[in-house]
Amino acid sequence: MSGFLSLDLALAACITALLAALTPILRTSTHVLRSMFCLLLVATGLLAMLSGLTGLIAGGGAMLLPLGLPWLPMHVRMDALSAFFLLTIGSLLFPVAIYSQGYLRGESQLTVLAIFMPLFVLGMLGIVISDDAFTFMLFWELMSISSYFLVAFKHENQENRKAAFIYLLMAHMAGLLILGSFAVLYAACGSFEFSVMREAFVSPVWASAAFLLAGFGFGTKAGVVPLHGWLPEAHPVAPSNVSALMSGVMLKVAIFGFIRVVWDLMGAGDFQWWWGALVLAAGSCSAVTGVLLALQQHDLKRLLAYHSIENIGIILIALGLAMLLAHYGHPMLAALGLIAALYHTINHALFKGLLFMGAGAVLHSTGMRGMESMGGLIHRMPWTAALFLVACMSISALPPFNGFVSEWLIFQTALMAPQLGGALLTAIVPFSAAMLALAGALAAACFVKVFGVVFLGHARSKEASDAHEVNDWMKVGMAIPAVFCLLLGILPVLFIPLMDGVPQMMLQVSLADSVHAHGWLWLTPVDVSHSSYSASVALLGMLMLGGVAFWLLHPKGTNVRRSVAWSCGNPHTHARMQYNATSFSQPLRRIFAGIYRAEEHVRIERNRHKLLTDHVSYVVHVGDMAVKYIYQPVDRFILFIAKFIQHEHERGLHAYLAYTLLTIIFLLAVYI
Repeated sequence: MSGFLSLDLALAACITALLAALTPILRTSTHVLRSMFCLLLVATGLLAMLSGLTGLIAGGGAMLLPLGLPWLPMHVRMDALSAFFLLTIGSLLFPVAIYSQGYLRGESQLTVLAIFMPLFVLGMLGIVISDDAFTFMLFWELMSISSYFLVAFKHENQENRKAAFIYLLMAHMAGLLILGSFAVLYAACGSFEFSVMREAFVSPVWASAAFLLAGFGFGTKAGVVPLHGWLPEAHPVAPSNVSALMSGVMLKVAIFGFIRVVWDLMGAGDFQWWWGALVLAAGSCSAVTGVLLALQQHDLKRLLAYHSIENIGIILIALGLAMLLAHYGHPMLAALGLIAALYHTINHALFKGLLFMGAGAVLHSTGMRGMESMGGLIHRMPWTAALFLVACMSISALPPFNGFVSEWLIFQTALMAPQLGGALLTAIVPFSAAMLALAGALAAACFVKVFGVVFLGHARSKEASDAHEVNDWMKVGMAIPAVFCLLLGILPVLFIPLMDGVPQMMLQVSLADSVHAHGWLWLTPVDVSHSSYSASVALLGMLMLGGVAFWLLHPKGTNVRRSVAWSCGNPHTHARMQYNATSFSQPLRRIFAGIYRAEEHVRIERNRHKLLTDHVSYVVHVGDMAVKYIYQPVDRFILFIAKFIQHEHERGLHAYLAYTLLTIIFLLAVYI
């Protein structure tokens, strides 16, 4: 009975999300509408968290809902995988709903958000508890279509309309690919139910077809390179509370779909070696490409969007390692890779949600997204700066925060992996580990730039100098994931055993005993003879070193000498003397010039004399290579075909009759 409690709580979360979407029917004041739908979303987040925790602790169950079509009823099921992703969704939805109460204050066009934001949440919740392809695709389309309206929220801006159109196009392409994957599995078993698909025999050729369709479909939704073109366009223009959910949990729902289809329905025993190699290569490419492009962005939310691509790549590196290790008969190491992928999934949901909420707080206070006009906000927004710094350290994988733990587990998986079959696999595993290390170093450099340019130094504009701290609702909404980031970083030994049901379900192995080998203070992957990590000891050591450094540098009774910063002989310091986002990333732009292929334009004005410079302007543009060499050629080809069809469409009745005659002749030639 306790197993079914988790499923009942999940269904209750779906009902509260649906009720939140119906609140505009009441036609109350904007203030009451905002309070009601935010309160219902808070309840939805809490129910999802409780459902996930109950499912991970007590197990789940299956149920047939009295909904759907007469020949396609809706099946729902709670297992360890569903429970984990429900916990992930609820852990971010709960603080985002609190944050929204303050963020949406003063928003006049609230009806659209009040309808489609809960429907977006309902779609994600429905996907993770679906137990048949019909129910899965129904909620998948609900998630995609409702999020389209959220991206197009400020539709009066051309940028929003363009981003929403690209997003809708890519979302439906992903949906068609996923539907094709289910079609292959349906052809093998004759049923849409996941329980029947698990037992079906699929030939290696058709299994590879289903894997590729699922990989490209879910990869498009997750923003895997080179299928990521929609992501840096859609996330920046959406409201920041929506961006937090899209980047934090919607991308993870795509990861859930990939694990559900490939790991669960097809089974780890049917993995082919090149599946894991392809996922590993895609993850390495996404991790490095995402962070390299993020480094050159000046729009704060666009930078964060590219970092979502990087972190999806990190998750795929762990999944690819796990798939290779499962294929070559190392289930314990494969379980470690799977745990690392899942742990980074919830970690990224928390710190990326916090980063987008912090960016929303800056946007709410200054009205700007461009970092070049910011600066000095730590003096005007100290709470936002402190909480944003926690997220920066977490995403940079610095101990004792959660990002370090999950990336450390991925490194342990790669370092303990034995020599696999063939020279290619022997090389690709350490190469992926090196790419992960490179991505981590570049991410740390990127967020030094972000925090320094946005919060430190002098204000670079009047808007930044007039900024003010956000309201208490927004501060509480940001504080909750910041606390979660610290807890998951300090106490991974208490949380990882909760996730142990997932490798037990997928690989029939458990890591619970090895994790607790040295007690609750030490995290031990797989074997006690290998390396261990204690976040508590690391935190204590850092605090002691910090205390000693403070005591030595600030001895009691000695006054600290303070003076004006040296400004190269100028009498006053001002904002133009400090680094901006462009100048900070210039050295890396030079190092990776072959990848960036940046377009730089320098204009020098000498109006008084040819030797006297009056003004110098420097503009640099770093484009996305995938957009330039994949999306734009496809766009031009489609426009060419459309113009040709338009020309034929205007030829008149005689042309239509000729085409009809040619079609009849062709069909007769084929079937006779």
